[in-house]
Amino acid sequence: MPTYIVMAGGVALALVLALVWWLARGRRRDRSLVRLLDLADEVQALLDRSQERMQAMQAVVGRVPSDIAAVARASLDSTQAIRDAKRDVLQHRLWIQKHGETARQAELDAACAALDRARGKLSGQLDELERAGAELAQATEASAEAARREPATLRRDPGAP
Repeated sequence: MPTYIVMAGGVALALVLALVWWLARGRRRDRSLVRLLDLADEVQALLDRSQERMQAMQAVVGRVPSDIAAVARASLDSTQAIRDAKRDVLQHRLWIQKHGETARQAELDAACAALDRARGKLSGQLDELERAGAELAQATEASAEAARREPATLRRDPGAP
């Protein structure tokens, strides 16, 4: 077989391999960008849910005597952390929009890892908030039930039913 045919075959094989590598690299990049956007959506949804739960818990804390609920009320009134986290998600989205197509794969992987860690941490904190809210609601209801059985003279607010 002539040498030029073997060389042409080798060049063609190299070109095919390069094309396959380039396509696979592009697919990985696309998957990373999609994953990054999905993670940003998940973090945003968790932040929104956290904010909703904090607002819902204010009603429960409102039924607890003010001397007992002062710390809880202060924590629930502090929405700065949620606003800061939402601003961080917005900054991630702007970074994706501006640099997503030109970022190196390592940068995309690092951004995905950072958002994944934030999502995990936020999810755990939301679970804790849900548990605390359920426990507080249960304790508040038990306290209210006990107060209804007390004689009026022993109540903090004698006019309450």
